[in-house]
Parts: sequence; structure tokens; C-alpha cells
Amino acid sequence: MCNVISLGVIVRDNHVLMFRQYVQRGETIWNFPGGSIEKGGTPEQAMIREVKEETGYVTKVIEQLLSQHDKFTYIAEIISGKLFLDKQLPHNADILEAAWIKLNDKDKFDSCTLPVIEHLLNRMGKPD
Repeated sequence: MCNVISLGVIVRDNHVLMFRQYVQRGETIWNFPGGSIEKGGTPEQAMIREVKEETGYVTKVIEQLLSQHDKFTYIAEIISGKLFLDKQLPHNADILEAAWIKLNDKDKFDSCTLPVIEHLLNRMGKPD
């Protein structure tokens, strides 16, 4: 059974909240905050929990941006908190940093994150 995940895309002042992490293939990539959906939980609950654990922000779901068979991606909004990466949490060990990335900084996006950014910009009515 594949791991079902839920991601939060949070935009503020033409920046998107992302984190840089080590991945199994030995690279470091920028990714959206998110993670696994717990048994009995919803994708929305998972996104809110994971964003809080990985960035320190309390968020709420605005709307679903994308959905694939094993991945839910939501546009989210910050309710409270400040940017903080808790390295004491074991599942944050592979995260190097959390940061606000300019939406037009194409060097930070890869083949997984760039289509999400393009879809988001298209939905917002902004050119890429």
C-alpha cells in the first residue's frame, strides 16, 4: 500500500512557504510542507498537523488545489505562529531549513513542485 500524503501550499507576498530536505536518492530538494495521513484522519487534518510540525505555523485549508491517487495538495492560510523548524521532532531530521521562496525562483522548484506552482499561478490568474 502506498503512503498517502497531504501538502500545504501557502503563499504570502509572492513567496511560497517551502522547506529544504534530504531525500532518499541522496539529493537535497525544496518541498511543500506536508506528510502522511494518519489512520482515521483526513487529508485536511494531516496538512494542518504537518505544516505546524515542519514550519511552526497554524494554518487552515482554503481550498483543494490538486488531488492525485496518493497525494492531496491544498491552498492554506496562516492563522498564527512564526516560522520555526523543530529539529527535536524525529521526522524533521531530514529537513535542513524552512523558508519563504519567491514564486518566480524557478531554480528552487523541481519536476514535482514546479507543476504545482504553475497550477497555482494559473488559478491565481498570474503568469508564470
